[in-house]
Amino acid sequence: MNPYFRLMRLNKPVGIYLLLWPTLWALFLAAGGWPSTELISIFVAGVVLMRSAGCVINDYADRKIDYLVQRTKHRPITSGEILASKALLLFSGLIMIAFGLVLLTNPLTIKLAFIAAFLATLYPFTKRWTHLPQFVLGASFAMSVPMAFSATNGEVPVSAWWIFAATLIWTVIYDTMYAMSDRDEDLKIGVKSTAILFAQYDRIILAGLQVGLVIVLLKISQIFEIGVYYDISVFLSALLMIYHQILIKNREKSACIQAFLHNNYIGMVIFIGIVLSVTQ
Repeated sequence: MNPYFRLMRLNKPVGIYLLLWPTLWALFLAAGGWPSTELISIFVAGVVLMRSAGCVINDYADRKIDYLVQRTKHRPITSGEILASKALLLFSGLIMIAFGLVLLTNPLTIKLAFIAAFLATLYPFTKRWTHLPQFVLGASFAMSVPMAFSATNGEVPVSAWWIFAATLIWTVIYDTMYAMSDRDEDLKIGVKSTAILFAQYDRIILAGLQVGLVIVLLKISQIFEIGVYYDISVFLSALLMIYHQILIKNREKSACIQAFLHNNYIGMVIFIGIVLSVTQ
């Protein structure tokens, strides 16, 4: 498989889905129904580009430590398949194309895009100096929410920040599960994460975050007056969260990765609930 394809993680699209779902939540809630085809196209393309750019800058930042982790030692930059300088050129190109798409929206959305790009670039470096890189990633992913509202309505209402909060919490949950799979190796090489910070209390704290996420999702139902289909989707998502707790019960690496991947279904279920509720 082409190393540039792997560098952008296009062979592992779950990351695209995890960023796409809250973006679509926001677009449909902002529009109160079906968004314009133009906006959907801009944001879907933007999600693919920014997720790809995020993966490239992540591998560039981690190029000297990825070889110490079994799961990452064969990544294209670390293995020597792609020069670090060429990876930076690819990152710059992806950011520029994404910015070109944002120029098709409005001034406020363009300003918000700068914040999103900054957070996406900052995230991979934060694991060197804080145990909270998952929160930075969550904020980066959640920036698609105010951007969606701004692009749709020209403003970001207070209600949009509840969706921002849900996205942030959800990202911390699933990326902590992901980090749990690398915890032992990360401790040896000095990489920080919420999985390390939470230590033996990881499952309890994740359960608390999951409860918090359900509460925020229900608050979104109240604020936007969405309807019964959405409430059903929140209930189903809560069941999925219970399943994820069962998966990570013994903290086995493969099970933690499976729980991370399975979070995609939470985003999908919530999206279906929103669509059924706002397009009636």
